[in-house]
Amino acid sequence: MNRSYYSDAISSFCRKSTGDVLARLVQANEFALEQTQRDAWVEEIRILQATLTAYEGGIYFEYAIPRMGRRIDVVLLIKSVIFVLEFKVGEHHFPAYAIDQVWDYALDLQNFHEPSHAAHIVPILIATLAKVESATIGFRNDTDRLLLPIKSSPALLKAIIEQVLALSDGPDITADQWESGRYQPVPTIIEAAIALYNGHSVSEISRSDAGAINLRDTAQAIGDIIVASRRSSQKAICFVTGVPGAGKTLVGLNVATIHIDKDSELYSVFLSGNGPLVAVLREALARDQVQRAKQKGDKVTKSKALSEVKLFVQNVHNFRDECLIDESRPPLEHVALFDEAQRAWDKQQTATFMRQKRNIAGFALSEPEFLISCLDRHPDWAIVVCLVGGGQEINTGEAGISEWLDALKRSFSHWCVYISPHLHDSEYAASATLRQIQELPKVFFKDELHLSVSLRSFRAEKVSLLIKQILDIQSEEAAQTLAELRSYPIVLTRDLVKAKRWLKEQARGSERYGLIVSSQALRLKPHAIDVRSPVDPIHWFLDGKEDTRSSYYLEDVATEFQIQGLELDWVCVTWDADFRFSPAGWLHWSFVGSKWTRIHKSERQQYLKNAYRVLLTRARQGMVIVVPPGDEEDATRKPEFYDETFEYFRSIGLSVI
Repeated sequence: MNRSYYSDAISSFCRKSTGDVLARLVQANEFALEQTQRDAWVEEIRILQATLTAYEGGIYFEYAIPRMGRRIDVVLLIKSVIFVLEFKVGEHHFPAYAIDQVWDYALDLQNFHEPSHAAHIVPILIATLAKVESATIGFRNDTDRLLLPIKSSPALLKAIIEQVLALSDGPDITADQWESGRYQPVPTIIEAAIALYNGHSVSEISRSDAGAINLRDTAQAIGDIIVASRRSSQKAICFVTGVPGAGKTLVGLNVATIHIDKDSELYSVFLSGNGPLVAVLREALARDQVQRAKQKGDKVTKSKALSEVKLFVQNVHNFRDECLIDESRPPLEHVALFDEAQRAWDKQQTATFMRQKRNIAGFALSEPEFLISCLDRHPDWAIVVCLVGGGQEINTGEAGISEWLDALKRSFSHWCVYISPHLHDSEYAASATLRQIQELPKVFFKDELHLSVSLRSFRAEKVSLLIKQILDIQSEEAAQTLAELRSYPIVLTRDLVKAKRWLKEQARGSERYGLIVSSQALRLKPHAIDVRSPVDPIHWFLDGKEDTRSSYYLEDVATEFQIQGLELDWVCVTWDADFRFSPAGWLHWSFVGSKWTRIHKSERQQYLKNAYRVLLTRARQGMVIVVPPGDEEDATRKPEFYDETFEYFRSIGLSVI
């Protein structure tokens, strides 16, 4: 795959005319060519031909970063160094966003491009009208081979290259090997949705190791079931399981984007009851569509982009309400993918909602049973794909996966049922129902429907296992797993100020960080954390460092309800006394009025444990856990409410800062 608009040996590039190079760039360009872009390329060619005459190596213009949906202006391979150049033509200054931009590009190569892992990578921001007499060249730490971003003028660029080459070591980079090396990105769910929506395949934006092979096989298995069901005019339901961050949502989005044409019989819809996830994905896709249209010289309004995106990603409750309008008419879609299917409502919760919010009395179906019935209206074939997270139910009325199985047994025995064998695992709480469902005539277990490897963290795949061991108080096993997470830092502190500083020190470029807490953490107010002040997930997840509403500002906090299904690069999990460690096990508390009261109902205890499971599995690159010291003078925040939790984490081996 040719990932650049123009590639050449540096010596050959320097001998070519500007017109020859420009012609190849224009021919490869996928967007409408505006005069400003043409002029920028001409200026970049002029500067680089004047600078690079003494060097051998490779040069790449407009090098694609599929994960980010962007292109690097220029990549240079000289000796053992990769130079990542971002030009700001006509700029006198170095905008902060542009520094992050070139740093992001360099980080992408370091993290995800195999031949770049061990090389020195140098991000350079060039403002063509800047007056810069010298450059600061350095590393963030002794082990990092990625330099800090360098600010340069055109006249200073050659001197910077010389200084960097004098510092570097290692074998020369071979252009052919570098070009053909594996690119194994691990996109965020937002990046993945944007890339898939714009036509990239799941193989282009995901790794090619065992975890991603698992992902590919799962997507293929679902695709095969869809094709077979359509061919034989059958109805089928699939249960896809996976560890946190394994890519269940990515699988659903992938199937939905493959069948995005609403005029096709295979038209699919991605449904989620997770309001923040739906809102963030829609907003991110709409913003991207507006930006892409602008690059092509077209104009698309935000409202128009949102209206199109809403057909692709729908709130499951809106889908349900549409099906209520005419209870005989089948939905437009033959394939419905339900994300976080374990969170669908039970019969009581659904009936209460219908009575109070929709003025429908006596509604007698659970949400799973009604949703299956909607697809069952099709006279020929239909597919329901349930994407299931274990231990993810976090709210009252969430039925768990057993209700889906019960609904099939009660009312849809004619459906084919394809099940991940891991649905037997304890965190899905469905073993008893599974034994009964196997009595149906068309039940098939498929290993491919389980995603066993977490892709959320590209630094360490055992994070979800570690969190399970911590929450299950398997301290010895947790200590052993933690020791294996050498590239995924998890640190512990009692000081929120130190935690915030640590987050900022870890993050590079536009890597996103933020504060997350339990929705029951009501006694963190002295630390300026008020969970009752609702965060706007769109601003929190998508806006930049300059926006006080964004996660970067470390003021607003997200709870398990806002962050489930989403992720950050770095997180600070701030603990409260709602979930306390004790030698007898975890203790569950709720703050009511002016005091803590014990939670005795097993269902609510499980919700609280799951809330912390969600919080502790949101970070892609590392996290800091804050267990406050408490306050002897505050009866609601006594030190003993927190001390044993802190000591438990320390005993496992978490480093204290």
